[in-house]
Parts: sequence; C-alpha cells; structure tokens
Amino acid sequence: MNDPAFRRRDRTVLDVAPDTVVKQAARDFAGALADTDAYRAFEETERTLRSDAAAQSAIHAYRRRRASLASGLRSGAIGEEEQQELGRFQQSMVEQPSVRAFLEAQESLKELCQALGDRLSGEIGFDYASACGGGCCG
Repeated sequence: MNDPAFRRRDRTVLDVAPDTVVKQAARDFAGALADTDAYRAFEETERTLRSDAAAQSAIHAYRRRRASLASGLRSGAIGEEEQQELGRFQQSMVEQPSVRAFLEAQESLKELCQALGDRLSGEIGFDYASACGGGCCG
C-alpha cells in the first residue's frame, strides 16, 4: 500500500491486519470505551438533557436567534446590540443545569478520546488524529 496515510513516521509501510481482525478490534475498543465512567456520564446527561423541557426551550430559543442572525454572523455585519442579545440567549441556555452537566460530560469524553487517540498513535507509531483530518479527535 503506497497511500501516505498508511506510512509510519519512519517511512515504512504499515502492515494492515485482515478486515475481520480490524473490525473486531474496533468493536472491542468501542465496547471498552462504552464501559468508561466518562462515556456513561455523557449518555446519562444526554438523556437528562433531552427530557428537560426548560433546557430544550432555552436551546431552541438560542438556535432560533442564532439562525436569524446567521448571515450577519458569517459576514461580521451584526451590531453590538445583536451580539449582546445572542450572548444573553447563549448564557440563558448554558445556565440550565442539564445543559451545563451535558457540556461538562461532553468535554470529559472528548478529553478521554483525545488521550486514547494519542496513546494509539504512540503505540502504532502513526499520528492517527492528523491522518483523520481532525473531527472529534481534535
């Protein structure tokens, strides 16, 4: 395989295991990740957030206002007053306890995934996050 994404740092081509082995390893990894406290906390806070009517209302209000200002935000053409108003909508959303808990759990899970990605990269001698082009890995 000559694809540069599959080259190790020392420029040798990686030996790739058969698809069945790779898929089983991915399933095992996903199962182990799902057993972490960080993942369980993320799932629980997401369920709580989805069932919290006040939080959902605050989220929808913020999204509606942000959408109404979308073109101005992209072009930098919204005024100070509109920016402050959007900030108030955002603050109202983030002040909801279930939103705050979800965001904290999400950040913890993200940090865990980044640490695991770094560990995998070190173990295989391949910068996995860079090869993926970003995404959730940071």
